[in-house]
Amino acid sequence: MDVVPRSTRAIPSRVQGGRFDRRGVRVERSESGTVVRARTYSIELIPDAPRVRLSSLDGRPWSELSLIASAHRPDAADEGWAVGEPTVDLTAEGAVLRLASSSTLWSRRELIIECRPDELRVRLEVEGDGRLGDLTLLGGRAMLSSGAAGEFRSSIDAAALFVPAPTEPVQAIRSSASAARMGVVGDADPGRLHGIFSPPPLCIALGRGIAPSATGMPAGEWLAMSLVAPVEQLGFTEFGYEPLDGGFLLRLAYDGRTCVTGRWTSPELVVRQVGSPAEALRAYRGELAAAGFADGAPAIAPWHLEPLFCGWGAQCARAVDLVAHSLGRARVEPGMILPPGAAAAPDLARQDLYDEWLTALAAQGVRPGTIVIDDRWQDEYGTNLPDERKWPDLASWIRDRHDAGQRVLLWFKAWDPQGLDPELCVCDPSGTPVAVDPGHPGYLARLREQVRWMLSPDGLDADGFKVDFTQRAPMGALLSTSPESAAEHGVWGIAALHRLLATIHEAAHNAKPDALVIAHAVHPSFAGVSDMIRLNDVLERDAAGAPVPVEEQLAFRHAITRAVLPDHPIDTDQWPMPDRASWLSYARRQPELGVPALYYVDAIDGSGERILARDLREIAQLWGAYRARLATERGR
Repeated sequence: MDVVPRSTRAIPSRVQGGRFDRRGVRVERSESGTVVRARTYSIELIPDAPRVRLSSLDGRPWSELSLIASAHRPDAADEGWAVGEPTVDLTAEGAVLRLASSSTLWSRRELIIECRPDELRVRLEVEGDGRLGDLTLLGGRAMLSSGAAGEFRSSIDAAALFVPAPTEPVQAIRSSASAARMGVVGDADPGRLHGIFSPPPLCIALGRGIAPSATGMPAGEWLAMSLVAPVEQLGFTEFGYEPLDGGFLLRLAYDGRTCVTGRWTSPELVVRQVGSPAEALRAYRGELAAAGFADGAPAIAPWHLEPLFCGWGAQCARAVDLVAHSLGRARVEPGMILPPGAAAAPDLARQDLYDEWLTALAAQGVRPGTIVIDDRWQDEYGTNLPDERKWPDLASWIRDRHDAGQRVLLWFKAWDPQGLDPELCVCDPSGTPVAVDPGHPGYLARLREQVRWMLSPDGLDADGFKVDFTQRAPMGALLSTSPESAAEHGVWGIAALHRLLATIHEAAHNAKPDALVIAHAVHPSFAGVSDMIRLNDVLERDAAGAPVPVEEQLAFRHAITRAVLPDHPIDTDQWPMPDRASWLSYARRQPELGVPALYYVDAIDGSGERILARDLREIAQLWGAYRARLATERGR
């Protein structure tokens, strides 16, 4: 598939030897080379190399950006050759740099960098037919005329990397030599605990002279890099920063689900200098909003802001108590081998226990406005029918809560196929379902009916959902879907999760206009598919192994959420807590960060410490002050 690269063309005569201001951008051409100068940066073409040197106005380099990019297929690598010099053309908005090369897979492949006054916009265009595997930007595979071959990367000329995805270890700012992944895949296994926000903002930043920090977002000199595209084009599962030996590239994992027929253009990578990570996130959200890729504020009903009780922490603490009792011990120590059949927290999502906990709270003046019935009230995750052994009459129980002036949310496990027809699912090579398929119209119809029944008076009459496990998206080129599925044509990864949440949200509000859907998808394009953002589970230690205070972790997450979803209420979460002191300290901070959420009643699962009556009375006082403040704000 050889083509004559556009890079072999002569640079137009209007550029040679002159300076032309075009809305803050000019191109300078001399015997020493070509430089594009803008208001906040310059890029210099490096002779005889497919790279450009990106520098700040004072001349300090940010990176020698590689102009090689690859659009691999699952079964074949995209390698370039006949890589010549890039061209530079003036445009109405600035200048555009292009580099075309031959490709082993595509009839045309061209990297395009639009040079605007305050930013670069990088994209790859390909033509041909095939399915995308991995896409790499700012680096890729090539065979150069110099004899150098293999994978090329951009240089790293900054010490720090900011990542807006909570991870374990907790490291918001890490060494720029450390890798990062963000998207909709992850769990608690080693190397995978980066799905706390799923998806997070797809925006990273390189910083000069910035020290590593577990939760800090300091001002300074930062180079932000963010992906800007409509959510329908986010058909990848992960966005990765991959450093190696002083270089890096960016990788998007498409898993063979995006089919190229004719011309295809990648999401744009926007590169700009900013003064802080928070500024990078705000600019990212503004970019998406201006392009029409992000929705605005949710419709907030007054009851959405009521303090909530989620039973998950109490379930975990009771499970620990039951195991300790069975072993004849006061508490379960870390690393202790548990007996067969030991109580698990999901087994304790029971009507009698929730009644017990709500009664204990009421005795100390703690009255939640909303109760979340957590994992696992369902008989099967995929069908969302009540387990009648635990909840003999869930509809009646919810009705009693309504009579008491309270609302009820049901915990919803995203992606789980348990109990569903394999035809509606994503399956492994053996035909075993591994996830639901949001690309299948039959599954979406089934989901809409489930949501309607759970929220309608002729069903359970609940008031909304706490959607969890959004980071469990299917990933892999060997997974299969039915012929009816749109997953074969790009409804995959982040785009598939958006369709899943959008279906839940729309069906919920059709059933109850004031329904509340809580999720932990902290991305501007997901603004319209949830009504509240949950800060999610608390992690433990920084990269040096030191404990990171609960308040610091969740204040950091709050700052990220506020930067990209400024109008959404925030569920402050409260699990897991390492000890009673941390729990109380965070409970005092919660009203500043969002909607107070109480998870514990009897004890703290992390330490085995008992919760005292005076602790719950303090919670009641904190909630009283919070409600008084809400009443004052509503009266203004």
